[in-house]
Amino acid sequence: MAEKPKRPLSAYMLWLNSARESIKKENPEFKVTEVAKKGGELWRGMKDKSEWEAKAVKMKEEYEKAMKEFERNGGDKSSGTVSKKRGKAAEKKKPAKKSKKKDSEDDEDEDESD
Repeated sequence: MAEKPKRPLSAYMLWLNSARESIKKENPEFKVTEVAKKGGELWRGMKDKSEWEAKAVKMKEEYEKAMKEFERNGGDKSSGTVSKKRGKAAEKKKPAKKSKKKDSEDDEDEDESD
């Protein structure tokens, strides 16, 4: 079966992916987190985001079309490999065991009270 389509990027993420290299060139000392922070500042300051918003809308439409195709071919809306694994792991989880050290301390307390 084909893999579930990935969710589309937001307008901001599309823009950031295109602007990341120029931000790095202007600020070569920046760490990854600082590049993202600077990108956020630049994005908030942008007056015209229509180009990126239009691209995001187009990607979302393509994603929705791909999802319909995926579901038509037997894909499950809620299926995701991560969530399935978590569900099974949660069912098989064993109850926590008492530590031996704690048990032996409890036994000693009982002896002292006699």
